Amino acid sequence: MTQSGGRPLIISDCDEVLLHMVAPFKDYVAQVHGIDFAMTDSDFSKAMRYAADGRQVEGPEIWRLLNLFFDTEMYRQQPIVGAVEGINALAEHADVVILTNLNDERREARTQQLADHGINARVFTNQGPKGPALQAIIDEYKPSRVVFIDDLPQHHASVSEISPDVRRLHLCGEPLLAPHIDCAHEAGHAHARIDGWPEALPWIMAHVHGVENV
Repeated sequence: MTQSGGRPLIISDCDEVLLHMVAPFKDYVAQVHGIDFAMTDSDFSKAMRYAADGRQVEGPEIWRLLNLFFDTEMYRQQPIVGAVEGINALAEHADVVILTNLNDERREARTQQLADHGINARVFTNQGPKGPALQAIIDEYKPSRVVFIDDLPQHHASVSEISPDVRRLHLCGEPLLAPHIDCAHEAGHAHARIDGWPEALPWIMAHVHGVENV
């Protein structure tokens, strides 16, 4: 993918790509709210039940708990194995930015959270499909090549529609979630599905350097 003479650009998600989110969220709702969290399929909205009586936690309460988690519990999030080393190795060869689906007022907290784990990168917040936000980032940076990394298939579908020349890697580093989410590679929306950073880094680095046949 050649757009201009700029540096290559990595656009990476954060939760479940760089930092665990579902696992610490599961611990949080169990410890503080008496809620059992278990993913049995790809439907996050059905994963939570009150431990006392088995009632399902409904949508509005799920969103309230997620907001509480990101407001007060982000300290619980720890890096995916190999993520810090991998993203910093890539930063030696490309610009690296983070495109995360959080409300805009959490941008500074996410930036500091990543810095505390050794990842110093510009953070873009977004709500909804990531294709338009990604294209805006490309328009600003004017890179020579772009690699997009995300754990959710719908974002790969969005990017593939709006910016089809971007190389897209579906990576979900959370074992509690990875078996239950649809594969964007199988759907034709990502160029590869690799769920571990040690295996993903050579693939990403090859595309940063313009090697397309990997």
